[in-house]
Amino acid sequence: MKKMSREAKKIMMERFGKDTVIALATIEKEVPYVRYVNAYYENGAFYIITYALSNKIKHIENNPAVAIAGEWFTAHGKGSNLGYFGKKENCMIAEKCLC
Repeated sequence: MKKMSREAKKIMMERFGKDTVIALATIEKEVPYVRYVNAYYENGAFYIITYALSNKIKHIENNPAVAIAGEWFTAHGKGSNLGYFGKKENCMIAEKCLC
């Protein structure tokens, strides 16, 4: 990942450091799937909370290549399933930790 300038980091946090809607694209059997999701940005990553058995998660587990898009940007990268947001390992990223 390219290093972002301080100004770019500030803009990303202002724009996406809260609940926001973005488009998430996944791939399953060479077919792209795109849907809108609620996400937030922190420390160079977008976090999405979704149902553990959703197709999004199944797609990411089978092929971690993902893409996202917002009003004025697109990006691609690797998705991963962090599991339940309240588990101890995820407390640092969970706004209201249940740990």
